[in-house]
Amino acid sequence: MRLESIKLGHMTPASDRIHADAQSSIFPNDSARKPATSNWAIAYTDGGSRGNPGPSGYGVVIQADNGSILAELSEFLGMRTNNVAEYSGLLAALEFALANGIPRLRVVSDSELMVKQIRGQYRVQSPDLRPLYEQAKRSIAKLEAFQIEHVLRGKNKKADELANLAMDRGMRRKSELKTTTVASSNAATNAEAPPVRPLRGIVKEGRINLLEGSIPEGTIVVVMPEKALGQRAGRS
Repeated sequence: MRLESIKLGHMTPASDRIHADAQSSIFPNDSARKPATSNWAIAYTDGGSRGNPGPSGYGVVIQADNGSILAELSEFLGMRTNNVAEYSGLLAALEFALANGIPRLRVVSDSELMVKQIRGQYRVQSPDLRPLYEQAKRSIAKLEAFQIEHVLRGKNKKADELANLAMDRGMRRKSELKTTTVASSNAATNAEAPPVRPLRGIVKEGRINLLEGSIPEGTIVVVMPEKALGQRAGRS
């Protein structure tokens, strides 16, 4: 999946007092407001990387205001940093909301860095995160209302599980592809190897005179009596 693609996370009840415009609901105190009416969704998002950078993926659980699960999203991202994976989860949640007519979205994430950057509390200095941040802000502006809050990882277990499953899938595919490539390479090498055909000769005065065929000058050869060769062929 390309990093520009988007998906979503968890939902919560909405409040009529919530700002009608997406950007006005990103201020620090907004996370304390709990949606209490319909048309809100909560997106629990998480991203991870094994190596940072390393094999990475994200997981998103999107929940309606009545507690029902709208979607569970996960994707392997390849070799990325943990923060890129976190932003990819946020983008996935936003994309889902916009594609499915969800006007109000509340995002829950255990990435304090991302949450504070989206709120404007931290600057986005990383050149890798800047385009993802700007894409997220553009998507947020298309919503009627938006909230984002930070929680500890223990309160984001399902999204974390989905992110790890995505990484497991991606790493397994990579391992299987490597095994297939090696097997194909070995098969091709064996197919290209010319067949080995013994040449008959006779020993005279300590020298071997070939009775058929020829061998290039300087070639190292293995000499075996014809009787022993026949016995060996019979055992194979």
